[in-house]
Amino acid sequence: MHVEGYAGYKAVAAPGKGVARSYCWARARRKLCEVHHSHRAMIAAEGLRRVAAMYAIEKQIRGEPPEFRLAERQTRTASLVEHLGVWLRKHRARISPKLRLGEKLAYIANHWDGLQAFLTDGRVEMVNNIVENTIRPLVLNRKNALFAGHDEGAAAWAGIASLVETAKMNEVDPHAYFKATLEAIARRTSGLENRRTPALGLYPTSS
Repeated sequence: MHVEGYAGYKAVAAPGKGVARSYCWARARRKLCEVHHSHRAMIAAEGLRRVAAMYAIEKQIRGEPPEFRLAERQTRTASLVEHLGVWLRKHRARISPKLRLGEKLAYIANHWDGLQAFLTDGRVEMVNNIVENTIRPLVLNRKNALFAGHDEGAAAWAGIASLVETAKMNEVDPHAYFKATLEAIARRTSGLENRRTPALGLYPTSS
């Protein structure tokens, strides 16, 4: 499961639940960028160069089948991650966690297992920018949710918001999706339980 550092995800991936967390390298990279931009830390710059090498491989294999991506990662990326881990442990031993750089390195170390998840599953992305971009409208709209009226209203709002973002991810116009669904409900269309877009005659917005 692609996640970020929110502590609530620990319960979802608790032992015995069969759920593994995959952390985003974009967030880990951002931690190093914050220190590098403000303090010009050479250690952070070196870390960024190491991560950039991993990004370059991901760019080359983007869009390839999961099996191919996994093989490439195990052949080319795994050693880079291993060396980065050695680099991380070395500098954590020398830098106080009370310092800004030490704090950022601690964040990466604390999420290290999840940051390696993409090395064992070709379906997993190295970065979860898609997820972050999807939830950003919800975060920006958080204050509006305060006026949902009651718990049922909030649950309905969350459900609709999820459908909207899912439609966007699949390049389907949300307005067209809701229009077709509501019209089908009004007609009491048989087999309405299957509301996938092909059944409703909807196609990607880019077509």
